[in-house]
Amino acid sequence: MSDPYRVLPGPEAYLPPAAAMMGVIQAEPGQALVEGEIVPEQTAIDTAARKLLGAKMPAIFPGPLVLWKWSEQASAEAKAVKILSEAIPARMIPMADYRPKYPRVNPEVEINPNHPNLTIWHNKIDVCLFVGIHCHQSNIALKMIRGGTSCYTIALCTFSGDDEANITIRDLTARKILALAEAVARLKKEQAGNGHEKSQRPAKGAGKKSH
Repeated sequence: MSDPYRVLPGPEAYLPPAAAMMGVIQAEPGQALVEGEIVPEQTAIDTAARKLLGAKMPAIFPGPLVLWKWSEQASAEAKAVKILSEAIPARMIPMADYRPKYPRVNPEVEINPNHPNLTIWHNKIDVCLFVGIHCHQSNIALKMIRGGTSCYTIALCTFSGDDEANITIRDLTARKILALAEAVARLKKEQAGNGHEKSQRPAKGAGKKSH
């Protein structure tokens, strides 16, 4: 019997297999996925914090669900994402506005994927976090990243999680984003106490778009 398929950083293949087709099962509420394995949610939060803090060039990709104030929840999550980016610190690279704009649709933005692998290569991003991105868009983008780059991916999902990410946390709320920021701060404090604190990375281009 072969070992279970693990959702690891790439580059994996020109067309990486869908995680679900390889036997990866979505986590239940209170659980999460780390590299395709179901774990307690707090384990995933702590692992994500270590990956973000240990990265040379971490980046957060916020999408329309947190970029626009379409609900009070979106507003709270957007504020929490900003707190998280400052805690790491990490670059903030907003996703393209891929919503269809009738009567004229721009297929380069709204139908084709946003070429996230090119963004990652250009900015030398080694760990990225998706938040507030619709499932259909994040699913394609995460597969492209896994297929063509070695970037470690983290997806914070409003629904049942995105199994194409190396780490995914489901049922997203502002509280969970803040829990990740708190885990980052706690880990920083532990590293400082052990004499392993890294020099502060400049959050170059934070809050600015990059292509």
